[in-house]
Amino acid sequence: MKSRRRNELAPPPREMPNKPRKRHPNPDRRRALELLAASRDGCAEAIMRAHGFTIEQMVDLVRTGLATATPERVVAGGRKVEVARVRITEAGRRELAGLK
Repeated sequence: MKSRRRNELAPPPREMPNKPRKRHPNPDRRRALELLAASRDGCAEAIMRAHGFTIEQMVDLVRTGLATATPERVVAGGRKVEVARVRITEAGRRELAGLK
């Protein structure tokens, strides 16, 4: 094995061709979009959590424009409680159609 002298430059690295990577759809994102698409009025945050979705996953859907979250006041047990209702957007419907 030959050793390089300190002042000798290494050959430039070979460049990889710029091929677009195929994105594998996130199964949780697809499942969340399917749940929201099946619900005419969207789902309360608690329902999403009961289906195993985390707050971070719901925030990701909203930040990427695939869903909206709006606060609503409901009466539960005689008390007014504020809940978040999550609804799918048209962009979310298009993404879901592309995943199928």
